[in-house]
Amino acid sequence: FPQRLRQVICLYRSPQSIMADYESVQLVKNEVFVYRIPPLTNARGHKAADWKLDSPDWTGRMRLVSVADKLILKLEDKSNGQLYAKCPIDTYPGVAIEAVTDSSRYFVIRLQNDSGQSAFVGLGFQDRSDSFDLNVALQDHFKFLKKSEEMSKEPAGPALDLSFKEGQTITINIGKKKDSTGDGSAPRPRAAPAAGGAFPLLPPPPGGIPLLPPPPRRQQ
Repeated sequence: FPQRLRQVICLYRSPQSIMADYESVQLVKNEVFVYRIPPLTNARGHKAADWKLDSPDWTGRMRLVSVADKLILKLEDKSNGQLYAKCPIDTYPGVAIEAVTDSSRYFVIRLQNDSGQSAFVGLGFQDRSDSFDLNVALQDHFKFLKKSEEMSKEPAGPALDLSFKEGQTITINIGKKKDSTGDGSAPRPRAAPAAGGAFPLLPPPPGGIPLLPPPPRRQQ
């Protein structure tokens, strides 16, 4: 029964809770090196030259993933994907991850387990382009969070009210219907048909020419 209840609860999870658990992969590097590092002796920062760079303590895969607004650097076995250690990152640059002072290919990261225990180790890449990709992915993530926070603080504009106020009316002008000629002018009057036939009588010739008188009648 408890197992069945848990399944039912999972079916009715809200979209917000599902998105909160969604893991988005920001960067993958198939080969990284992890080193034990000596304690920091000065305030200038760590140097990769103090590590045993030719003998890394662990080699595997790195995945940088985001879950909601959290960012986690995961170290995994590159053959089976089993988690070796993880580094939660809350800001960059910061305590969780920082670059060394003498190379662009190495970082110091803070590994942390679920109990809150932490340890600082060195992280290195074979190629400088891989470390550059990590820098860009970290900066892009926190720039996005900052921009989202600024947008959420911006006041929303007033809502557009399209409703009629009390006593307000609207007038609609409907144009006159056009005739069949299509030019909007009044229709021309048609001529009346002539009486007794389909053709009208021709008008009299101009000049008023009189008709000739009839010929005289013969006397018998």
